Amino acid sequence: MEKFIVKGSSRLAGEVTVGGAKNAAVAIIPATILAKGLCTIENVPNISDVSYQLKALKEMGADVRYIARNTVEIDTTNLRNPVVPYEFARHLRASYYNLGALIGRCRQASVSMPGGCNFGVRPIDQHIKGFECLGAEITIDHGMINAKVKNSLIGSHVYFDVSTVGATVNVMLAAVRAKGLTVMENAAKEPHVVDLANFLNSMGADVRGAGTDVIKIHGVDIMHGSSYSIIPDQIEAGTYMIAAAATGGDVLVKDVIPKHMEAVSNKLIQAGAVVEEYDDAIRVSAPAPLQFANIKTMPHPGFPTDLQPQMAAMLIKARGTSVITEGVWDGRFSYVEELARMGANIQVDGKVAVVQGVPNLTGAPVKAVDLRAGVAIIIAALTAKGDTEIEDIFHIDRGYEQIVEKLCNLGADIRRVHVPDLERVRVSGK
Repeated sequence: MEKFIVKGSSRLAGEVTVGGAKNAAVAIIPATILAKGLCTIENVPNISDVSYQLKALKEMGADVRYIARNTVEIDTTNLRNPVVPYEFARHLRASYYNLGALIGRCRQASVSMPGGCNFGVRPIDQHIKGFECLGAEITIDHGMINAKVKNSLIGSHVYFDVSTVGATVNVMLAAVRAKGLTVMENAAKEPHVVDLANFLNSMGADVRGAGTDVIKIHGVDIMHGSSYSIIPDQIEAGTYMIAAAATGGDVLVKDVIPKHMEAVSNKLIQAGAVVEEYDDAIRVSAPAPLQFANIKTMPHPGFPTDLQPQMAAMLIKARGTSVITEGVWDGRFSYVEELARMGANIQVDGKVAVVQGVPNLTGAPVKAVDLRAGVAIIIAALTAKGDTEIEDIFHIDRGYEQIVEKLCNLGADIRRVHVPDLERVRVSGK
């Protein structure tokens, strides 16, 4: 077990390069199942979620090997076992994308119920609805989602009751190999949905309309290998942008798509930060104290729910009272108790958090309760007085590559330390 120790009162300055998008990678990797051939994927983030997806592919018989730090070759020609057991699925929510890909290729699949961050009920009913519309039979037994197609998948009309990235991705993965036309309405429009569609098309699929709320897919019989580079990580970029503003810093965030960052940029400007856009970079500085800002998370192109905790960490020390409304997930304010240990003044009522700015935060022993909450605590720790010790950092490692190195290069004082077994016992009280 490891933890982070962060020395506060840091001002971030310099340049940081964003890696490949986690949310795109964990969908594109299972998509390789659909092609009998070699896929070369570039700009793959070196994070634990990706590692578990690749391990699951190996378990199913795929040949997986890195040819560079962020480039992986995947050959699923000899895929033989359409099962993703609990030991892999429990680590990440996106494990269920293997279900759609396996249904598309093998016409059968068994995937354990997914794990990942626990910040509210995230049902898979829309996934099941979509699969059943295509002709798959779905059962859930002993924690395994089982799918079987008697004859072949048939293109159909699928209307999602809510805009859901997970179901949009999963049904897309199955529909590219169905016979005929599939029309998905109220589809998610996030950048990583578009990236997946582009990758599928590079393998011979016919997906049109990704990035809008209506996606049309003409099924194909054969898909081939491809070479593809994953888009930059919108959430990692936003995290460093927010951290720069929170610390009164001046940071150039490189290898980004500024269009993807508009919702974040607008709120940072509203709070008093200076945001300058370039072709593939964004510079964020905060020469004056930040002011309050109100935020409501929404599906793309609205403010991303995955950047809500980071914004809360920034607004803790902003002047005035900010209101944050969570419009996507229940229970996403579980991190508030940890920030309160550092002196934050945040009151939560259901899906609304009221953040009253405070002059100072102080370092404290805290823990990362989920991926984005964990990095929000790092941002708060950078602005606090004294040292902050952050436990359960495995959550953070799920989505941020080389976060210690990147922050240190910007002037932060953060280090990763091993927690001895004796200390773990003492902390847990066992």
